[in-house]
Amino acid sequence: MLKTRVITALCGIPLVIVAVWFDEPIVWFTVLGVAFGLSGVWEFYRITGVFKIIPLIVFGLIFTILLIIYPHINYSLNLPPSSLVVTGAVVLSLILLVFLPKKEGLFIHWAGTMAGMLYIGWMLSFLVALRLEPGTAAFPEAGRNFLFLALFATFGSDTAAYFIGKAFGKHKLAAQISPGKTWEGAIAGLAGGIIISLLFTLDTPLQLPLDYWQAVLLGFLVSAFGQAGDLVESLLKRNYGVKDSGSLLPGHGGILDRIDSVLLAGVVVYIYYMLAVA
Repeated sequence: MLKTRVITALCGIPLVIVAVWFDEPIVWFTVLGVAFGLSGVWEFYRITGVFKIIPLIVFGLIFTILLIIYPHINYSLNLPPSSLVVTGAVVLSLILLVFLPKKEGLFIHWAGTMAGMLYIGWMLSFLVALRLEPGTAAFPEAGRNFLFLALFATFGSDTAAYFIGKAFGKHKLAAQISPGKTWEGAIAGLAGGIIISLLFTLDTPLQLPLDYWQAVLLGFLVSAFGQAGDLVESLLKRNYGVKDSGSLLPGHGGILDRIDSVLLAGVVVYIYYMLAVA
């Protein structure tokens, strides 16, 4: 299992790096985000039972795409594109319910449809928006590099938590949600996130306008919210009695199993960027 997990990671990480680095002729990370988003939402709908109603699946997948790509939308109306997309999703999906033949349990499935779109599509849009940020005169690739920080600090946190938790974990972190997670692993995850974040203060092509204390704080927050995101997805699976969200990634489970941490961590980094840098 560990060997398979490592091989999958070694194949997947270069793909993510290339997708984030290059933005011509298109922003490749957006393409990757759409692919991951659609896969993750499909897994979410399969877990929650929404997949039984084809029109809601199609609707959810379409609006997931729109949520992920909305940062690319530019227009002059005094209304954020995100508001239009989310409002359109709510209004049009409610109208759709009226015309579906089977009425029993529709609102439960509607709630699942909206939850999947917002949980995965909406959260991924913050990562796409971060990649599109132009940066500053001193750090022209700040948006790209902050995205790298969000991803790498999350991966570092997950890796440290996994191995230290396996080797030394004794005190359960959330036994009713995820029995395998421990406080020892969680603390190691925080340290891993901070260490990776500190690397972005070094004089490299990935350098960011961060003081040491800012890097420590950001690494801590990325790890903390990433671990919270992992627990959220574990709670989802426990509620529906499934072990993995899917089987697309050998050794890791499904796409949702792999992106659950970065969904929340990415939002933290984007908010920091907008408050402190942009």
